[in-house]
Amino acid sequence: MAATTTMANSGSARKRLLKEEDMIRRRSLRTRAIKMLVLDEADEMLNKGFKEQIYDVYRYLPPATQVVLISATLPHEILEMTNKFMTDPIRILVKRDELTLEGIKQFFVAVEREEWKFDTLCDLYDTLTITQAVIFCNTKRKVDWLTEKMREANFTVSSMHGDMPQKERESIMKEFRSGASRVLISTDVWARGLDVPQVSLIINYDLPNNRELYIHRIGRSGRYGRKGVAINFVKNDDIRILRDIEQYYSTQIDEMPMNVADLI
Repeated sequence: MAATTTMANSGSARKRLLKEEDMIRRRSLRTRAIKMLVLDEADEMLNKGFKEQIYDVYRYLPPATQVVLISATLPHEILEMTNKFMTDPIRILVKRDELTLEGIKQFFVAVEREEWKFDTLCDLYDTLTITQAVIFCNTKRKVDWLTEKMREANFTVSSMHGDMPQKERESIMKEFRSGASRVLISTDVWARGLDVPQVSLIINYDLPNNRELYIHRIGRSGRYGRKGVAINFVKNDDIRILRDIEQYYSTQIDEMPMNVADLI
């Protein structure tokens, strides 16, 4: 019976890769029937320290195994890296400006300093009627800090990052999908591959460190033809990053208008 093995990008991916490699070495996992290796979110898997583990697993697969790499973004350096895994690959590439920002209104709020972001977020809460929203931070520590600050201010929020056990993250996502939790604070662990149709608002508390993560983040809003809004908190030293994102995606991010509540 033919088999397919899939490697997906998640907080537990490294442990899973090491476990699979160990099982293969101990011959408790047979690989001779595997016909296809699928790397989902391939750029992240190959770019964040997984490439050696992936290659260690790949070495044990039959030579005729078909390799499929899937990702919304695939930078040139990652395409070059795939030569290690693939022979004469067929590349199906989507033009950058076709990556869907359609239906998503993008704004920025000039906050000047890091310490002003929290008050700005609280002001937004007072202004907007939020159905469901995701707030992105760049670090796990920032997620924990912001979650605590929001709860101290009597805002109901949930949070998620890669250090949490898989079962806890699944429970948080179940609550968020059901609407029991309306605001989720997260690192980029939530930015890829997770769809919650009700999400109408994305707040980048921190601009992403990697401009290619931007589309993964704000693409969580406005799903399935719905309208979405993305609001970016921009410090003085973030202006260059914002302009770089605009140029990269051939888009325009305007300063947030006073009537933003009417747009959500």
